[in-house]
Amino acid sequence: MLDPEDLYEVDSDVPDLTGAVLLHSLDGFVDAGSAGRLVTEHLLSSLDHRVIARFDVDALIDYRSRRPPMTFSVNRWTEYEAPELVVHLLHDQDGTPFLLLTGPEPDQRWERFVAAVRTLVDRWGVRLTVGFHGIPMGVPHTRPLGVTAHATRGELVKGHQPLFNRVQVPGSASALLELRLGHAGHDAMGFAAHVPHYLAAVYPAAAVSMLDAIGEATGLVLPAADLAEAAEQADADINQKVAESDELSEVVAALERQYDAFTEASSRESLLAESVEHMPTADELGSAFEQFLAEQSPGQQD
Repeated sequence: MLDPEDLYEVDSDVPDLTGAVLLHSLDGFVDAGSAGRLVTEHLLSSLDHRVIARFDVDALIDYRSRRPPMTFSVNRWTEYEAPELVVHLLHDQDGTPFLLLTGPEPDQRWERFVAAVRTLVDRWGVRLTVGFHGIPMGVPHTRPLGVTAHATRGELVKGHQPLFNRVQVPGSASALLELRLGHAGHDAMGFAAHVPHYLAAVYPAAAVSMLDAIGEATGLVLPAADLAEAAEQADADINQKVAESDELSEVVAALERQYDAFTEASSRESLLAESVEHMPTADELGSAFEQFLAEQSPGQQD
C-alpha cells in the first residue's frame, strides 16, 4: 500500500491536541433524517473553526458517481463547487479543542484512507474517535428517540442497550475506520440515531438526541439550543399533519402501541425482539406516508 501520509496535507501551525476527541461524519452512507448532516452543520455554524488538514479528493472520489455542481452563466462556466474532505479544529463552549472530519465518503481506497486517518490520530494524540449518523426505525415520533451505540471496547458504551445480537449490513468507510482503530488499540465508537422511517428526509429531533449522546460520551460541552428549537418546530408541523389525517393517525397510534408494549416489559431488551403483531404492514405504512411526504414542499421538509 502507498504511504497513507501522502493522502493528506496538514497545516504547519496546528496546536498541541493531545487528548482531543475526533468526531467524523461522511456523506454518502445511510443518514436517515439527515441526522449526521444536521449535527455537522450545527457545530460548524455555532462554533469557531478552521481547517487544519485536507485530503486528496482526486485520489478518493469517483466524480462520475457524484458529480460536483458547476455554474454556467450566459456563455461560460463561472463556478465549480469542488468536494472537500477535511478536518476542522473547533472548541466547545468551555474552550476545549476537538476535531471534526467531514466531507464525502471515499468511493475507493478505503484501507489507505483509514490508515491515513489513523496516522493523524497518532500524530495528534487523539484519545477517542466518534462517528455518527441516522438510521430508519419502526418507531413513532411521539416517543423518546433511541440511539444505538457501538465501540471498540464495551466500557465505552455502558448504559446503552444493544439493539441486535448479530447482523450483517453493507459496510462504510466510517465503520471500517472504527474497526481498524480498534485493531490498533485506539478507542473508537459511533452513534446511530433512531429516526422514524416515515420522517427519513430531515428530522432535527434525531440530531438533538445524537448531539446529547456525543456530549455525554466525550465530555464536550456542545451548543444545542438552535437545533432543539428546530426540532420543536418540526415536531409541531408533523403533529399537525398527522392530526389532519385519520389514516396517518392510525398508523402512528399503531407504532405507539408497539413501542409502549415493548418498553413496559422489563424482560424485553429490544424493540425488535418480540412479536410485531400490531405493527402495520409495509404497504400500509408506504401508502399512508407516501401521501404525507408528497404533501410537503421541499422547504417544509427542510
